[in-house]
Amino acid sequence: MKLGQAVKMAAKSIFSNVGRSVLTMLGIIIGLAAVIILVSYAQGQNAALKAYYESMGTNTISVYAYSWGGSTDVGQALYDYCLGMGDKVAGVTPVGEVYRETRISYESKTLPSDDWNTRTTLCLGSDQFSMCREYTLARGRDLSFLDIKRSNQVCVIGSATAEDLFSFADPIDKTISINGLPFRVIGVYQSKAAGITANSKDDMSQYMVESMKRQDRIIVLPYTMTRYFNDNQPIDQYTVKVKNADDISVVVTGLKGFLSGIIDTNRGGYGVDSPQTSINDQNEANAMQQRFLGGIAAISLLVGGIGIMNIMLVTVTERTREIGIRKAIGAERKSIIVQFLIEAAMICGIGGIFGIGVGYVGTLIVGKLSFNIILVPSPAITVGAAAISIALGLIFGMYPAIKASGLQPVVALRAD
Repeated sequence: MKLGQAVKMAAKSIFSNVGRSVLTMLGIIIGLAAVIILVSYAQGQNAALKAYYESMGTNTISVYAYSWGGSTDVGQALYDYCLGMGDKVAGVTPVGEVYRETRISYESKTLPSDDWNTRTTLCLGSDQFSMCREYTLARGRDLSFLDIKRSNQVCVIGSATAEDLFSFADPIDKTISINGLPFRVIGVYQSKAAGITANSKDDMSQYMVESMKRQDRIIVLPYTMTRYFNDNQPIDQYTVKVKNADDISVVVTGLKGFLSGIIDTNRGGYGVDSPQTSINDQNEANAMQQRFLGGIAAISLLVGGIGIMNIMLVTVTERTREIGIRKAIGAERKSIIVQFLIEAAMICGIGGIFGIGVGYVGTLIVGKLSFNIILVPSPAITVGAAAISIALGLIFGMYPAIKASGLQPVVALRAD
């Protein structure tokens, strides 16, 4: 039997029992759609987490270092050391957050300070703060070296802070009051949370979005203004920006060695950490989640495959006389096997096409509801799903096909 003839016979058999064929395909359709949607959801969650970490700063290293009673200025020493690593380090900035209650106002408006989600973070940084913390100016200018050196009473504010204080007015060159001290607004950062919404049923999604929104409620002052805040306590938090992610481990090792040489642990302490470590751990966790969700969805495919085998066995029973006649006139076993395998593969293939379509639509819906993004299954998932659907037909159609080819002509011709 020629291949084209076998395909026509398989199609005739499938479409002669449309209702039964559709019910058989449902297992494949649901299974493949579940695999595509669940794996794509895990990938979307990974992308959301990556965006969150990037908003906090990519290729960055967090340094905690303090010392008392010594002659070494830890901040200046750290700056000089990083300056000497110019081939690997792009910049370094103190990150002094003011934790005590502050009163921030402009004319008759005063920002709330009692709610963690809506309070404005007051940061003390250098002219390299925005680069190290992944902030981009929307208008105005950034802090300059002279602003730091002269302790100029200027500030750069986040987009949410600008909206809260000035509504639709231009904040540039306006003067705000912080604990009674006047500060001139010289710049406004772009929003980090623009266009991002949280899924009300996903706690992780809500946490990430709220964290990114809090980064838009910020005011950055020259770190030399620390004498007016935090009771003039020295800043002990720093962010180091590395040029290349491949150099992070080298820089971390160098910083640990440098700090251990200038800080007496009996009179101070230090710590060096990189968000890249958290990102790597999260990537491993997401990979495990994808495998877990894929395994759950694979059970649906297994059930669908068993349904294919069941229907093909029924088909063999219904066509026993036909098989007997074909074998009596000289049909070979392999032609019988090929015919039934093609029929099983066609059922799974058609079901696979519909399953991929349902999976695509489901992925778009999940992406919109969960992450408010257009989430599309990767080509690898689509190709893999198509291959799986065909493979299921061949695997689960093999036993019925072999059983059909093994029928004895005399016995088959006696069947009703």
